[in-house]
Amino acid sequence: MEFKMMKLPYGTNDLSPAMSKDTLEHHYGKHYRKYVATLNELVEGTHFENQPLAEVVLETFENDRDIFNNAAQAWNHEFFWNCLTPNRAQPSADLSARINDHFGSWQEFKTQFSESAVKLFGSGWAWLVKKPDGDLAIECLGNAGTPLTQGQVPLLACDVWEHAYYLDYQNKRDKFVNAYWKLIDWNFVEANLKEPAIIASRPKPMGEGIAIHLS
Repeated sequence: MEFKMMKLPYGTNDLSPAMSKDTLEHHYGKHYRKYVATLNELVEGTHFENQPLAEVVLETFENDRDIFNNAAQAWNHEFFWNCLTPNRAQPSADLSARINDHFGSWQEFKTQFSESAVKLFGSGWAWLVKKPDGDLAIECLGNAGTPLTQGQVPLLACDVWEHAYYLDYQNKRDKFVNAYWKLIDWNFVEANLKEPAIIASRPKPMGEGIAIHLS
């Protein structure tokens, strides 16, 4: 068996103008596709072929950086695609209250998250996570970094690799991050907070609703 690309839950033009069709086709159709294809090449003939994607990430983190980098990037992107929606909606009262409790106010959370994403040196990811003690935190991880390897539950992700925004915003990462707030699927964030799911692409692409739960 081989890992399959996740089917996007929206059309490639649906996130425009915050994220253009060109950017999404380039990001999804080239970069994400390459991670999945390279992962399949690397795991061919190994026991990783039949494992859920999240388990491959966890098992290779410390002992096989080539497989880890591609598996983690594939997983991160699948999570990122699900963080986005063309249907703008406000966070629920419950989620807003939880954010306020941990960050002081919704605006303070937005400011901290945005600043962290913009200031991350080089390529990587900005995450809202739930820590093992239940606290919420903002984590910025370089390259293929993922909260999975830190025992944290990912709630929200912003991809700040240049390929996520360069076609639309050139080197103005701050403008991309500002536009990103218009695309967040708060229902997905809240679902992760209420019932933490480590989402994997086995045995079907994640877009078809397959999830595994890891304690």
